[in-house]
Amino acid sequence: MAQPFEVITPEDKPVWLTLRQEASDALASEPSLASMLHSTILSHDDLPSALSYHVARKLGDDSIRGMTLREMVRKYYARDEALVRAAEADLQAVYDRDPAAKGYLQAFMFFKGFLSLQIYRIANRLWQDERYTMAHFLQSRVSELFQIDIHPAARIGHGIFMDHGTGIVIGETAVVGDDCSILHNVTLGGTGSERGDRHPKIGQGVLIGAGAKILGNITVGDFAKVAAGSVVLKPVPEHCTAAGVPAKLINCETCSDPARSMDQTLSDVIYDYVI
Repeated sequence: MAQPFEVITPEDKPVWLTLRQEASDALASEPSLASMLHSTILSHDDLPSALSYHVARKLGDDSIRGMTLREMVRKYYARDEALVRAAEADLQAVYDRDPAAKGYLQAFMFFKGFLSLQIYRIANRLWQDERYTMAHFLQSRVSELFQIDIHPAARIGHGIFMDHGTGIVIGETAVVGDDCSILHNVTLGGTGSERGDRHPKIGQGVLIGAGAKILGNITVGDFAKVAAGSVVLKPVPEHCTAAGVPAKLINCETCSDPARSMDQTLSDVIYDYVI
């Protein structure tokens, strides 16, 4: 996977300062949300503190207290700065690619695609530490709360945008490169007939449309595009568009950076072979 890109915020300020300012502005216009905005953002000194509180508030249940989860998450943020950089890059991706996002605040507080990713990232670190039961607990809670199912062992890059998020499934041996955009009801799954390394490998800057199913240990190349509702069972070359059931190559090359542009248009030129 490519190295994480440099984060540039809307006001060219650090993400945390921008998020706090947006929360302050929201407090002035929506005083009835004062308690939530203070407890989640304004009472914290940095992004890791706010994120760990927010994640724990969502995940805590009768089986494990939110405070216990918060301390665990804070330790991982303190230990691994890459987790914080990933959260910043994911927030930036939402702001850049989602017209519904007026800033960072909506994504941080309310967009389940963003929050699910941050919880997955903690679960992934737990998995690496062989804390498999706790990792599966986080996976299960995210599935219950947000209807997004990401296996803790999957490898997912920075700057990921999960639009809407509902119904996304990412399997154990799947890989997703930096800067990808994934819409709702996407499956990165196995074919059901193999074991071991059995899930897709998605390159950098790939756009995957709503309802697309990419199955098996196949590669979707950098800056490729998979159209909504497609079923992809064979590799897709980089800079190509795949569409249909089963998927066919529509055009090569596609737009230069589909995940960032969110360009889901299709060419009229259809190749005469199934990929």
